Amino acid sequence: MSSSPRTHAAPAATPTNACAVTPAGAAWLTSAETYPQGLLADWRARPTAPAVLPCGTVFDVVSVDAVFGRRMVDRLWHEGPGSGPVATHRGRVLLFTAPGTARRLPSLLRWEEWGPAVPSLLCHGAGDAVTVPPLTPRHDPDDRLASRWLVAPDTRSPRLPGPEVVLWACVRAARTAARSAVRISIFPRGDQSAKVYDVSRRR
Repeated sequence: MSSSPRTHAAPAATPTNACAVTPAGAAWLTSAETYPQGLLADWRARPTAPAVLPCGTVFDVVSVDAVFGRRMVDRLWHEGPGSGPVATHRGRVLLFTAPGTARRLPSLLRWEEWGPAVPSLLCHGAGDAVTVPPLTPRHDPDDRLASRWLVAPDTRSPRLPGPEVVLWACVRAARTAARSAVRISIFPRGDQSAKVYDVSRRR
């Protein structure tokens, strides 16, 4: 079987810039905490420091192998509805998804014929916490494992993909990998960690 995103009307605009978290995006992220205002004040005082946030209420996070994860994001933006916030951390891609995705996605993949072709996913939901990148990006070309945003939060109500959309992206990325090793078009040649998202057209 093959899944398709529920909002698959037209390909999303190719993003072009998404380096830093906006104030509205920071407010959304910290709303996952019990005392968001205190965390937000601390984070704004140290904007280049990462933070640890709980999953399961405001968002879930799906952590994917870096190359496969970038293929998924490419498919979401070029053939699907776009994505919610996306980050990298310690060589993996973190997709911020709708709450409940972490619980449902593994079972959906087990039923999908392309599931075995999907590299191991780490699904973080209720009871888990993840490290999220700083509000302001740190420019350290020597730190290739540093946390950074590929699609930074820019609104208090981001449109987060659910398990069916993430499954669709997994299947499309697996098919792409099976056909050939293709260059990931949203990342310019020579700088595969570049921020190239235009989130102003995401909503």
